[in-house]
Amino acid sequence: MTIINKIVTFFFFNSIIYCLNLLTSFFVYFMISFFGKITCKMDLTTAIQELSQDILLIIALPVFLIAVAAEWYYEKYKELEIYQGKDFLVSFSMAIITAVVEFLPKALAFVAFYYLHEWSPLGEVVGRQWWAFGILFFLDDFAYYWFHRMNHEVRLFWAGHVSHHSSEYMNFGTALRQGAGERLHKYFFWLWIPLLGFDPLMIFVVHSFNLLYQFWTHTELVKKFHPAIEYVMNTPSHHRVHHASNIRYLDRNHAGVLIIWDRIFGTFAEEMDFEKPIYGLTVNIETYNPVKVATHEYGAIWKDVRRTKSWGDRWNYIFNAPGWSHDGEDLRAATLREKIYRKNER
Repeated sequence: MTIINKIVTFFFFNSIIYCLNLLTSFFVYFMISFFGKITCKMDLTTAIQELSQDILLIIALPVFLIAVAAEWYYEKYKELEIYQGKDFLVSFSMAIITAVVEFLPKALAFVAFYYLHEWSPLGEVVGRQWWAFGILFFLDDFAYYWFHRMNHEVRLFWAGHVSHHSSEYMNFGTALRQGAGERLHKYFFWLWIPLLGFDPLMIFVVHSFNLLYQFWTHTELVKKFHPAIEYVMNTPSHHRVHHASNIRYLDRNHAGVLIIWDRIFGTFAEEMDFEKPIYGLTVNIETYNPVKVATHEYGAIWKDVRRTKSWGDRWNYIFNAPGWSHDGEDLRAATLREKIYRKNER
């Protein structure tokens, strides 16, 4: 893809996102008007106006585009194999699809966060003080860890997230290959935060910074940082592990910004020099159709559900970890990893 084509695609994408932000604002205003006006601890009109200006990710897009172009140019200059044209187009297409799908869930989440914040007795205590943003950073990152981890450990959630892992390349373009389906359940993992007194606008802004940080972890060009940084922060090395299909690395390193959550909850894995990450899925889907990339796992779940008459098996096909089977080999990541450990102990 030429740089000119990338620029044209960027402006097209930018226009869609801007329109969706405006639509989100109008929808939120309609929802709150529909349910009636209540006494608010924060000014509703100001909140709606600020939401319509929630364009942090849009502002960052030119930087993302420059980073993609620079990485692509470096790849050509060094004759590396970091990008593949059709693969990149799928990534960009998935970004657009995800933005469209996220419109309604994001608007509904804002309404839910708004009312939960109004019910919280801590709203006036927390406010928007500097220390509140510091605490919210940790709470948001903690919520993201569990959201991301459940996307890998519950098959229905995995169906909405799998598209992000479907690329066999690790580059800044892959960071744009978001999971559209996961937007349908994403914000449930944040519902507890406004009850602690943090208003929805604070939550959205801090979460945007979290996502901005994660963009830079999608690269092979940065090896490892100082051990102290690697111990605390999610880095390109840690995230390469997360995108790998090697059994050693499967379902590891779910961190957003801080890798400490993986270390605490037992999901951390180090990138080893003797085992280079192999990107993609354990069984790659071999398609460049964005719709199939976004929906193929939902179809696979439906097929599995239909081929058993047991409601228990059907439940497991939907809510157990990917790889569970009632009549075949157990291919769940934890099971496969356990087999390797047992084999090495012999």
